[in-house]
Order: sequence, then structure tokens, then C-alpha cells
Amino acid sequence: MGSVWVNLLDNIVLSRPSARMNEKKYFAHESSYIDEPCLIGDGTKIWHFSHILKDAHIGSNCNIGQNVVILSGVKIGNSVKIQNNVTLSDGCICEDFVFIGPSVVFTNVINPRSHIVRKNEYMQTLVKTGATLGANATIVCGHTIGKYAFVAAGSVVATDIPDFGLVAGNPARLVGYFCKCGERISFIDGQATCTACGLEYVKDENNKVSEK
Repeated sequence: MGSVWVNLLDNIVLSRPSARMNEKKYFAHESSYIDEPCLIGDGTKIWHFSHILKDAHIGSNCNIGQNVVILSGVKIGNSVKIQNNVTLSDGCICEDFVFIGPSVVFTNVINPRSHIVRKNEYMQTLVKTGATLGANATIVCGHTIGKYAFVAAGSVVATDIPDFGLVAGNPARLVGYFCKCGERISFIDGQATCTACGLEYVKDENNKVSEK
């Protein structure tokens, strides 16, 4: 009888999140759901009530907050932070170091109808390296958010956002530019220097911004 209880205890221990961390090198809270097969990188943490569907790809050292749903086919890079109450739809791609604020909304169909299946019409949304999406922003599918762009809280993005661009409003409009470090930068004669970190930028005749 004793050996039976030991075996049962071993099974319980192996099902706990701490054991899952040791085995797979990521942490998943016991209230989360992870559908196999999917890829989750080392050091990633998945918190309360979140659901990772099969065939999702999540990189290393990510932080997935409470009540997050990551649907099949979503691809997330390394060191991405996703705050509470976010659903990433099929077609979403987030590169490394992206920050997604609480309750950000991603769509994947332009013209949804309950009685019409449009799964073959899902559109890709690409969020490039280092971009920040503020709380409650809505990202309409089919667009690209550039490297280190900054989407202000509550904005509705319905167009492409350039690298380092700061957008705000409904619909979101370009209102400035942000440095890699997260501080606003101002251009004079096509040149800008971040007062916080000293990085230098240039803006060409097409308003394309790049580091010097």
C-alpha cells in the first residue's frame, strides 16, 4: 500500500507548475491551460487563467500576464511582455522585446459576420522589435507596427506605423517620435539626439527615421 501512495504522490508532484518549470524550463501557473503541441522558450512565465493554444510559438524569457489567450499560429519572439486581458489572434507576429499593455485588442478579420466563416481571410499583423502598445489600444489587422514605435493608450491603429513613430487617437495618427529608450525625441533639420540616453537619429525626406 505504501508504494502505491508514493507513486500517486510522484504523479501529483510532476503535474505541478514548479515541476513543469524544471522539466521544460518555463513556468506556467496551475490555473493556466497549455495545449500541446506548442513551443515555449526557456524562462518564460505564464500566469493565472491564461490559455496557450496548440501550434503557438512563444520565445524565451517572455512574461504572459493573467487572462491572456494566445491562439494557434501566433508567433511571439524573445523577452516579450504581455499584460493582462489580451487575446492574440491567429496571424499576429510579435518580434523580440515587444510590450503589449493591458486589454490591447488585436483583430484578424476586416469584415466579420457571425453567420459567415472567414478563416481563410485572416490577415497578418506584424509588431516589430521593441514596439510598445499602450493599454486598451486596438490594432486592426493587416498592418505593421514599426521597430520601437509607440502606440498611445486607447488608440485605434488602422494603418502602418513607421519605425520609432508615436501615434495617438482614433484613428491613430503620427504625432511624434520615440527613442529606443522610451523617451520622446524632437527633430531639427532632420537630426535628433535623445536627451536621456544620447542616441542620435536622422529623418529623411520621406520622414523615415533611423539611427545614425
